[in-house]
Amino acid sequence: MAVLLDVRIPRTRDAWVDALSQAPVAGTRVEGWLFEGRAARHRAEARLAAVGITARLRSAYKPLVHHFLEEVERTQLTHVTVHCPVHPNASPRRFQLEAYPLAEMLGRAALRFEMLPASDALPAYRIELQWRDGRRRTDQVPAPNHVHADALGDTLLSPTAWLRVQRPGEAWQEGPHESEHQAVFRRVIDWVQQHPWPDAEPYFERLDLRVDLPGIAHAPARESEWMDSREALHEDLYFTLLELFQRRSGRPPGDRRLQPGQIVPDVRAGRGDARLRIAVGPYPSQEPTSMLDDTVPLDRSPSPLTPAGIATELARIPGERFSATTREGRTVHGVHHAGHGPAVLISGAQHANETSGVVGALRAAHQLATRGAHFALIPLENPDGYALHRALCAHAPRHMHHAARYTAMGDDLEYRDAPPWYERAAREQGLALSGAQLHLNLHGYPAHEWTRPFSGYIPRGFEAWMLPKGFFLILRHHAGWGDRARALAEHVCRRLAERPALMAFNARQLASYNAHASDLPFELLHGTACMISEVNRPGPPLTLISEYPDETIHGDPFILAHDTQTATVLAAVEALGLISSRP
Repeated sequence: MAVLLDVRIPRTRDAWVDALSQAPVAGTRVEGWLFEGRAARHRAEARLAAVGITARLRSAYKPLVHHFLEEVERTQLTHVTVHCPVHPNASPRRFQLEAYPLAEMLGRAALRFEMLPASDALPAYRIELQWRDGRRRTDQVPAPNHVHADALGDTLLSPTAWLRVQRPGEAWQEGPHESEHQAVFRRVIDWVQQHPWPDAEPYFERLDLRVDLPGIAHAPARESEWMDSREALHEDLYFTLLELFQRRSGRPPGDRRLQPGQIVPDVRAGRGDARLRIAVGPYPSQEPTSMLDDTVPLDRSPSPLTPAGIATELARIPGERFSATTREGRTVHGVHHAGHGPAVLISGAQHANETSGVVGALRAAHQLATRGAHFALIPLENPDGYALHRALCAHAPRHMHHAARYTAMGDDLEYRDAPPWYERAAREQGLALSGAQLHLNLHGYPAHEWTRPFSGYIPRGFEAWMLPKGFFLILRHHAGWGDRARALAEHVCRRLAERPALMAFNARQLASYNAHASDLPFELLHGTACMISEVNRPGPPLTLISEYPDETIHGDPFILAHDTQTATVLAAVEALGLISSRP
């Protein structure tokens, strides 16, 4: 890899403390908002107190949530009303969404959201608190943001570092500051825009963005409360660069056929100043070390399987083997089990950071093989992305890692419409060998909030995927297959309703989603959300896409995820058999 940029960017916290500590004025008051964790902010407050400055430093990322974590005694709360700011340069629900997961954090306390009148002033929440003993309090919680134009020319409202200083006898002086997180993001975007790329796709094999910097890492056991500013930087870098290369290629926004190459933001915890290194070069030749000892029984697997473990499980399923080769030279393995009944194609990890479907596909296939069912199986459609996911999880196991979502060429294999086919060839072989009427395409999505804090906060193009909403289904059918699609969805959802742990999980996540994002725009069938639509794309007449919030979970939550994926496949195969047997 050729390193093309290697720079250090001063840590904002230290720069502020150093500047304020030079010729300090006793009695000075400071308020600041930073992309720093609580302990780091408290250490800075102590350093300033030592020179006579009273400072209160807060989080610039999700300030309302941090206010409740750090400044509100929550266990005895009975009522909370949150008045959310509305800004003309943001979605009306922007700050209500940013309050996630307050509904879960408050437990049994009654929570109500209300909107403040729209204003272009510095956004601030007003919260009314009431405790069991009758105490009441009203807090103002500033949410520092700045209006800016992004790399696409859109005007956005994004979180920013902010500093207020009041010296004795003077008025407050305040304004936004570019934090090291924001500076890293800006330097990457500027560099990519100015670099002399080739005229046509692909622009590179691999673009590595190595970032080491301090930040926020709130990692409680409850997945919904997870917050990590480094994960958010990864997400914003990756999708912003996709947008830039889409524009460069002349493709429309969101075109999943884009093949820029493999974009890898590798954002890690660092100390002191931030460091950014940008390198361009060939795909890596070595595989990362195993994430998991695959001697664990498949139905108890607490984490994603290794490629070797997947191959071992696949070899145990009898049938005709087929395969395809990826851009990096890995093999996509599949098997056609010629049994009785209508055929299905089962696939996992089209998006390689969605890993519960791999285990669910294999578990279901083992059972279907013993029953003599007719199916084709591709448990791991995107092994290049899967290898990247494993490498990134080695140092950040709970991040979403959307850089591993697509193939090594940077596209979504389902939308590839021209040769070379690479991974896509395996799916076509599975369909041709089986003649499947139903494709069971097992997917996942983020298990905690997905944000792009330096591009308006809400993930552009993926707004509906921002917050977890439990396990749900997307059922697509060709013209004339609507009745059969409806019957299949009803049967699968009835079967899923027999699983108490899943139903409790769905109810909890849907309640939180509804509190922050309003009602789910999907139909609810027997406790599982389901969206049924006519989509006349090439392929089988029925496609059932499962969506479990599995990016990136481990332990018992991961077991529940692949339990659910397994049950979905088995119920869908059962449903297809019943539908096909009708006169």
